[in-house]
Amino acid sequence: QGQGPAGPLDFLSSGRQDCHRSITILQLISLVLLAALLVAVLVKDLKAGLIHVHGDHCMFNLTHLPTDHLCRPCPWDWTLFQGNCYFFSTFQQNWKESLIACEEVGAQLVVIKSHEEQSFLQQTSKKIGYVWMGLSDMKQEGKWVWLDGSPLKWSQYWAPGEPNNVYDEDCADFSDNGWNDNTCSLEKFWICKKPASPCSR
Repeated sequence: QGQGPAGPLDFLSSGRQDCHRSITILQLISLVLLAALLVAVLVKDLKAGLIHVHGDHCMFNLTHLPTDHLCRPCPWDWTLFQGNCYFFSTFQQNWKESLIACEEVGAQLVVIKSHEEQSFLQQTSKKIGYVWMGLSDMKQEGKWVWLDGSPLKWSQYWAPGEPNNVYDEDCADFSDNGWNDNTCSLEKFWICKKPASPCSR
């Protein structure tokens, strides 16, 4: 049999279903928005918390690491070799200015104390060019003395034919094939030296 026209009860039932469906959708939308808001708040707090925790963690690591892991015996841009720190200049000055530049950083224009040190400095200087050292015969011609007052004990490191004092040359430098005496007013690179900082135990 065919269905008759919808009565008032049918319309009422259909309206209730539509209303219920609309309420359910609104509830879902509200829940989604609430969840999104909670997530945003949690993410913000979490970031702040992580930064704080990370900072505390870093502080913990820094205060609990062994001292030798933190120790830096030489300043940045200085080179460590056998208990001493060496600074190789990147621009040129005359001998006196080089001496002062080293003193201003608590160091000395390099004074060579061993054959190993000489070999290290000679090889390194070849990569730079002519380099001043803390050796001169200013006070007495031909009597070469280091800046610390110690006399020169070696002669084998002079380049062939040096020192020759051709142009009133009273200051020593590293040349390509050994030491060379040169005019102190000339501008050259230089090397500063100071003891490495001991690490506390």
